[in-house]
Amino acid sequence: MMQIYEVGGALRDELLGLPSTDRDWVVVGTTPEEMETRGFQPVGRDFPVFLHPATHEEYALARTERKTAPGYRGFILHADPTVTLEEDLKRRDLTINAMARDSNHRWIDPYGGLTDLKNRILRHVSPAFSEDPVRLLRVARFLAKLAPFGFTVAPETSALLRQMVNNGEVDALVPERILQELNKGMETTNPARMFEALADWGALKKFFPTIDALWIHTGDLAKNAVDHGARRNLEQVLRWAAWVSALFHGSSRQIWHPLLETWARNLRWSKEQHQWVELSCALGPSARHLSPQQPEEWLPLLEGCDAWRRPQRFFHFLELQECLGEVLKDLQPNLSTRGKAALAACQALDLPALVRSAPTPAEIPQRLRAARHAALCALSPTRRST
Repeated sequence: MMQIYEVGGALRDELLGLPSTDRDWVVVGTTPEEMETRGFQPVGRDFPVFLHPATHEEYALARTERKTAPGYRGFILHADPTVTLEEDLKRRDLTINAMARDSNHRWIDPYGGLTDLKNRILRHVSPAFSEDPVRLLRVARFLAKLAPFGFTVAPETSALLRQMVNNGEVDALVPERILQELNKGMETTNPARMFEALADWGALKKFFPTIDALWIHTGDLAKNAVDHGARRNLEQVLRWAAWVSALFHGSSRQIWHPLLETWARNLRWSKEQHQWVELSCALGPSARHLSPQQPEEWLPLLEGCDAWRRPQRFFHFLELQECLGEVLKDLQPNLSTRGKAALAACQALDLPALVRSAPTPAEIPQRLRAARHAALCALSPTRRST
């Protein structure tokens, strides 16, 4: 007899009072053929998943899995009408994700998820947890997402996570999947909890080679910076830039640039991620230290940020540096206001007239730069008062 249960993160989030748009369902006691007869549309490539004909929500047949090879793809899945709900829930990662609710709104909780949710504990369901290295990243991400609720990881689960790192299970993770999970964690209200947990389990240095010395000296600054960026609601790429920039605080380019290139290559950072981190590391310290008495020093920063063509990116850069400066305590006053005034002064120039005044085309860049420098000098408080 076919039975349908609601499962997964939507139930967890509902109990925590969090918004959740995606609902998942498990179907017990049926076959793919019967699902299609009832109008469900098959979409699963590796296992039987169907879309409801009206709601288009996902309905998966109850299934078990067996480990056959290293990594998170080395599983054989088994689904047939004899697989029970309890067997399906047992293959899930955490007890708070292994609860179900039937059509009569009765809870099925064979692994103590309701108790762990009440006690704010992340605990693995079974020893099979260690067979999927993605779960290490998921637990770290859940810590970040649920940080406002004060969740901690059960000691036995932390021990298992460290064992997964030590025995090389996480080495099978591909860069794209690592970055996908890290990006999700970066979008939470407390991304620092994710990095803190990964460091505690020994995984951070796997994903960011040679980070150990930096983490000891500037790890706290990096955690504070990324959480401050989250509180300021910075975009994900800017939060990445805040975390890495604070981590490299006080390091010379000879130190941070090779590391940055290695991390970007290993994690397959997007072009935008890579550019933002490099821009902040290269120009951020100069911007944060720029004196109100020397507005002409904005010129190389405006040029480096390509502010003429991308003014909005320059404004985001200023916002990022204010975020960093508040954490690093190296911020000159009114950074954004001064930066926007500097750009406005340059934008007010009559560029076509300057271009026409140049004796030769080769002299146009020099003419433009000299005019911009003069416009910025005019912003100096001492020059305006004379």
